[in-house]
Amino acid sequence: MSSHRLELGFLSFVPNPYGPDQAARALEDGLRLFEHAEQLGFDIGWIRVRHFEEFPSSPLTFLSAASQRTKRIRLGTGVIPMRYEDPIRLAEDAATVDLLSGGRLELGVSSGIPQFAPILDSVFGESDRGFSAESQHRLGRLRQALAGTPVAHSGAGFMSIPADADLTVTPASAGLGDRLWYGPGTLASAIRTGEQGLDIHVSTLNAEETGASFAAGQAAQLRAYKEAFARATAGTGRAPRLAAGRIILPFIDPRDADDYAGFTTGYASRMHADGRPHDPSVNIRFDRVHSGEPARIIDGLLADEALAEVTELTLTLPAPGGIDAHLRTLDAVAEHIAPALGWTPVG
Repeated sequence: MSSHRLELGFLSFVPNPYGPDQAARALEDGLRLFEHAEQLGFDIGWIRVRHFEEFPSSPLTFLSAASQRTKRIRLGTGVIPMRYEDPIRLAEDAATVDLLSGGRLELGVSSGIPQFAPILDSVFGESDRGFSAESQHRLGRLRQALAGTPVAHSGAGFMSIPADADLTVTPASAGLGDRLWYGPGTLASAIRTGEQGLDIHVSTLNAEETGASFAAGQAAQLRAYKEAFARATAGTGRAPRLAAGRIILPFIDPRDADDYAGFTTGYASRMHADGRPHDPSVNIRFDRVHSGEPARIIDGLLADEALAEVTELTLTLPAPGGIDAHLRTLDAVAEHIAPALGWTPVG
């Protein structure tokens, strides 16, 4: 792990196991997770983003509510797919949440998943640039907006908008542009993230197959990112922030193994023991689930060479399991796992 204090986060899908007519109940479960994690001393809570699935599609609305139910824990999006976002509207919403939370927003973005394009392009608009190029174009616009760069000109003006004025996004939240994370999945995109001076958040999968183990492939991404970040920010005094997600399920309570049995069995059935999917045409490498006895989990995480590069370990909660199991997992990781890795709870 990093020589500095390791931060501990969690990431939740905020799943809805109750059915479409009980979405409010699922969102309330998610808010309970953020409240509980803050009580345990977690540094940050992240929320997943999905469109047209039984998970939140409006992460900043959720985090706005979470900001009013918590006081200290930082609030992150993990991650917003820029291909399907209006960057100016996103900047407006993000700045509003940051102000409401007292400067606690961590804005995580990525390109998105290209395989969704046949479904989502017709909904959110097509582009002649191509998936990745359009995502990067929108990311550039977002960064300009967060930095206070004019994004429009008023022309003749109208009502309270003055004539002949450069227009910037309002409200503005100072410093938010420096809390922008990117979620890459390949070596090339990790290097680009460093070159752009963004913080990096890698997940439980590598979106390319290089023949290396999951941890080795991700470690290579993080090291290349650090080198690119150092070159891009030389002389600024900025230090990179690196977060990595891991599925960590300590089985302490007798209910734990049963509550997660469906997930762990299903997860393992989709891939070989080394994380390669059974379908050889799918060029992705997954991390394993770190489950069972705490001592064995700790040994596995300490041997993970990618985690030696990070400043934050993110506990990735499975979508299945239920709110009670998720709350117990937060407890178990905070008490039995994270302290052995160098984390101390925030008071």
